[in-house]
Amino acid sequence: MSQPEPDEKTIERMRKFVDSYCAKSGTTTHPGPGVTDAVIKGLAHHKDTLGKPLCPCRFYPDKEAEVKHRTWICACDDMQIYKYCHCLLFTNAEGLPITEYLPEDHEGRQIYGLVEDPTPDKGRPLRDKADERERERRERPS
Repeated sequence: MSQPEPDEKTIERMRKFVDSYCAKSGTTTHPGPGVTDAVIKGLAHHKDTLGKPLCPCRFYPDKEAEVKHRTWICACDDMQIYKYCHCLLFTNAEGLPITEYLPEDHEGRQIYGLVEDPTPDKGRPLRDKADERERERRERPS
């Protein structure tokens, strides 16, 4: 069963958000346009149906509860703390997610290895919340 197409205006708003966030965070969108388009459409769909751009790359037993919790609203906590986007929306120029700031045992670090941040002076506005995020990751896996 396919989901309804998101509103074109919402897609355009999400595209502008993504461009702006790339500039702020020193990342780029994935070099494969299909990846970027699919994630933006998913964000727009959630914006239309849930009122917030909930990350479309995760499974949620209860999407409304996730919206209230806010961890996975784009730009998610992992992006704002570690500069890591598991959707591959915000990446380096090669299309790899930045893993430099992730804890060693994080799935992203295990999958991609160490991917250094090409622009360490940009992004990570919530970097001081890393300990809190790690507690949550262990206690409330999502």
